[in-house]
Amino acid sequence: MKVGVFVGSFDPVHNGHVKLMNYLVDKKIVDKMRVIPTGNYWDKQNLSNINHRINMLNLIKNDNLIVDNEHNELNYTYELLNKLKEEYPNDVFYLVIGSDNANTLHKWKNYEELIKNNIIVINRDDIKIDLKTDKLTIIKEKFGHISSTFIRENIKNKNYDILNGIIDEKVLKYILKNNLYE
Repeated sequence: MKVGVFVGSFDPVHNGHVKLMNYLVDKKIVDKMRVIPTGNYWDKQNLSNINHRINMLNLIKNDNLIVDNEHNELNYTYELLNKLKEEYPNDVFYLVIGSDNANTLHKWKNYEELIKNNIIVINRDDIKIDLKTDKLTIIKEKFGHISSTFIRENIKNKNYDILNGIIDEKVLKYILKNNLYE
């Protein structure tokens, strides 16, 4: 099985994330998507509790979207891919990243090992991709430019109406019920 691996903070998950994941499955680029919310990044220290982010992802999951709550504390992407390949030796994994990350991938831990993997780059801003690997797929489809920061700020300011069509209604209800981002 071809499995897309989508790692991120998902704080919160929004419709841009969902459209992207469904697109990759619908177009048969991958068979399933494994969504992995991360622990605190070195550059993102104020993330919501991982359990809340997993719960929000579970609200949007379907048969093709697997929410991974077992590999969230691995520090590096290469470790995550190695662990998944070890646990699921019959699957082929595709790391899904944005074009912004594609052009800085050379700064990631064990870059040489990472580019031996299949990589799907979502080129949302028509950026020239400098990544050199023969296992690269570039997706130029537009999924809308939605910012989790924008969502959090509008929730904090109680501007809920502006979020229609940006965030799933079940996710918004969960956020409000649990007083996230206030």
